[in-house]
Amino acid sequence: MAISTFGTNSVDWETRIDLNRLRRERLWRLRAELDKSELGALLAFDFSNIRYMTSTHIGTWAMDKLIRSALLVRGGEPIIWDFGSAAKHHQLYNPWLDYSGAHPDNNPSGTDPEASARDERNLSGARAGISTLRGAFHPAAGIAEGVARKIRHELELYGLLDQPLGVDVIELPILAALQAEGIRVVDGQQVFLEARRIKTGDEISLLTQACSMVDAAYEQLYEALRPGIRENECVGLVAKTLYDLGSEYVEGVNAISGERCSPHPHVYSDRLLRPGDPAFFDILHSFMGYRTCYYRTFAVGSASVAQRDAYKRCREYMDQAIALVRPGATTADIVSVWPKAEEFGFANEEAAFALQYGHGVGLSIWEKPIFSRLVSFDNPEIVEQGMVFALETYWPAKDGWSAARIEEELVVTADGCELITKFPAEDLLVAGRRYYTVGGELPSLREAQSHLNTDIFTEPPSKTARKDPGHDRLDQQLAAGNAGDRSQAAGRLP
Repeated sequence: MAISTFGTNSVDWETRIDLNRLRRERLWRLRAELDKSELGALLAFDFSNIRYMTSTHIGTWAMDKLIRSALLVRGGEPIIWDFGSAAKHHQLYNPWLDYSGAHPDNNPSGTDPEASARDERNLSGARAGISTLRGAFHPAAGIAEGVARKIRHELELYGLLDQPLGVDVIELPILAALQAEGIRVVDGQQVFLEARRIKTGDEISLLTQACSMVDAAYEQLYEALRPGIRENECVGLVAKTLYDLGSEYVEGVNAISGERCSPHPHVYSDRLLRPGDPAFFDILHSFMGYRTCYYRTFAVGSASVAQRDAYKRCREYMDQAIALVRPGATTADIVSVWPKAEEFGFANEEAAFALQYGHGVGLSIWEKPIFSRLVSFDNPEIVEQGMVFALETYWPAKDGWSAARIEEELVVTADGCELITKFPAEDLLVAGRRYYTVGGELPSLREAQSHLNTDIFTEPPSKTARKDPGHDRLDQQLAAGNAGDRSQAAGRLP
């Protein structure tokens, strides 16, 4: 059965995405991983981990500022220290962070993901707090020390001060302040990523919905591609389409065209697209926090033989990888069908990193598992049902400047996988106006330089060679029907 997509509204006449269930199951998975670990608590500064733990969000403007923090102690409920008035907003509108009315006999660490408990030590998980603004606060203000004291207080309440505190990312002043409080800080990111590695049903629905919005963006882009449009205009068109459809955040649009395709620069420019250009795009956005990473390649007006062949090679590597995806396969199995870096012009796998690549997709675009010849042979990961990841391939054309890029997102099912990126990609798409000559429609497979498509350049040398250039001009005059008789024409030869 195909993975369903829905309208973005809530309705009373159809079961759609259950956001309460989403919150409960995410927190249940995180608790389960914390319980399996040697950690006493998890502290998050990363936005994606904070959202996974607390189901709070204050806008993408704050994503890179490390101003928020969230704590989950073993046996306790999540706490979010948020930016100013955002904490009061959470108290009003996020009832799942209000623990004052929970039944005291419930066990938050039990196997029931719907369980919650009243804990007199933590009656509200929504609190005001601030970090160091990435160093903008004066060090003497004591902000870092204040953060550390709050964490120490919660650990002491639960008797966990002697247990390791797992942290995902951290500023050095905060790290130093925590250590000064006697807290042993260790890597907690692996616990978060293990929890997020397998997606819940609602997460899969949200990821599929996010991809469906990119399907629509590619439709608009396909209609707009033409000579004269600029890469940055393509970025704007995609962003507007996605925001109109309800995107929460357009993280980026890689728009790469023409000679910029090889090597891949990973950034768009203001270059004008030209007839016969290759153009590939990566669209990264989020719907309710869930991301996409979704490449497609087009030819503008027409494609050369070199571009067509590069696309075929790129597609073959993609399809060979997809054919291996099933529970029990490993990341090493899948990357084994991809070419070595040296086969497409790079010195080693680090230099070619992310061109033949795979990665989990969820609340961030790079999650577990990772597929790369750089790491997967020595550190293989097992593919499991419920994983959602993207596979991406790249191949430079033999012309030395163009290239093809494809990316598919897929969900691992019980016996294989299902793709959730559905804009057509089995063959190279030609976008833009169709041109007509006196002989009919201009072929879509042609060289961008017109003279390379004429008989004198396309016929074998034996047929086009002339010992006497005058004879060549004579043949052209006769073919045009205006040469006069042969003797008169020949008399005009030099």
